[in-house]
Amino acid sequence: MARVRLSVEERREELLRAAVEQIEERGVAALRIADVANALGVSNALVLYHFSTKEKLVAGAFAHAAESDLARLRALVGRGGSALRRLRAAVRWYAPTGQAKGWKLWIEGWAAALREPVLRELTLDLDRQWKSMLAAVIAEGAEAGEYACPDPQAAAWRITALMDGLAVQRTAFPGALSRRQMEEWVDDALARELGLDRSELVASR
Repeated sequence: MARVRLSVEERREELLRAAVEQIEERGVAALRIADVANALGVSNALVLYHFSTKEKLVAGAFAHAAESDLARLRALVGRGGSALRRLRAAVRWYAPTGQAKGWKLWIEGWAAALREPVLRELTLDLDRQWKSMLAAVIAEGAEAGEYACPDPQAAAWRITALMDGLAVQRTAFPGALSRRQMEEWVDDALARELGLDRSELVASR
């Protein structure tokens, strides 16, 4: 059956989705243009027409994957309700036991960023956006008197650092820590940052 003719944007979207899947399966280092082309049944030349190098394809794939996560985070912190409730929902979603994009993908991206300047700049920008949004909602709750947090930016850094570290452990060593243990540690850390008892945090659900 003949392939449906796609617009330029639709084709790029298809290629980026395929690249994300291949990175998750093979890793950045082992990824080839041919892997993405074969996954879609297209030519290498078509992939290179849209992304002239593997590096540009990889960077585009990470940006594509991140944007859906960032959009979800914006929706979580921007909806109605108390800042505490929105913050906890965002943290639960982002945590290694939540529903953010596959952590394997991001760990691959961080590792590749050590050697690829373009990817390093991209992942740094995305990381800053994550922390900035969390810091903003933490500050909102502090200003509203929901809790006390003298330095929302530092709190956002510490919370995400814990979750990133747990995600590496969960991905590299499946089963080493239970989902329940990770959730409790993240809740404990968030409660400390906000000057709350853990019971108050849990009650915000």
